[in-house]
Amino acid sequence: MLESRSLAYRYGRQRSWLFDDLDLQITPGEIVGMSGPSGRGKSTLAKVLAGYLPAGRGSVMIGGRPLPVSGPCPVQLLFQHPELAVNPRWKVGKILQEAKEPTAPLHQDLGIESAWLDRYPHELSGGELQRVCLARALSSDTRYLLCDEMTSMLDALTQAHIWRITLDIARRRGLGLLVISHDTNLIARLCSRNISYFEDTTMH
Repeated sequence: MLESRSLAYRYGRQRSWLFDDLDLQITPGEIVGMSGPSGRGKSTLAKVLAGYLPAGRGSVMIGGRPLPVSGPCPVQLLFQHPELAVNPRWKVGKILQEAKEPTAPLHQDLGIESAWLDRYPHELSGGELQRVCLARALSSDTRYLLCDEMTSMLDALTQAHIWRITLDIARRRGLGLLVISHDTNLIARLCSRNISYFEDTTMH
């Protein structure tokens, strides 16, 4: 289980808490939604859950233990803008090598073409680059995927394709998913429950 216990975060000691005393649990194989207005801390929470940011207070646990401080992280975060999540000076082949063991079947499932491997990120479309980021995130160590508006910038057909692949892989591997989106229809369609913590208009 991925869980946060009394989690809190703020950007600087003089700033208001973006969220405070937040408890969250996602079980293996569960698909959980999170919606709410912009600027309330949803993306920041995802970064804390994935270990990108340290918790201001509280803790993040997976299987009853803290997130590892080194080596592959079992919690992977997919961003809205994949071009900001990769090194622009690296070719796609090198980006994919950041995964522990990129596999040909996974690349085939995601529609990653061999011709892409010798290209730079700016030479791919947004949908193509997001598939590369997804492949990088899906190492055998991954247990949870945090999807932060990961298809919101794509056309409807590409969105559907990426979600279909993601859900199929998640079911086969028993991955837990957190789907962060302003699209309440998407959350209703994909998720078994929705976290409403960030709907509270009293939050800063």
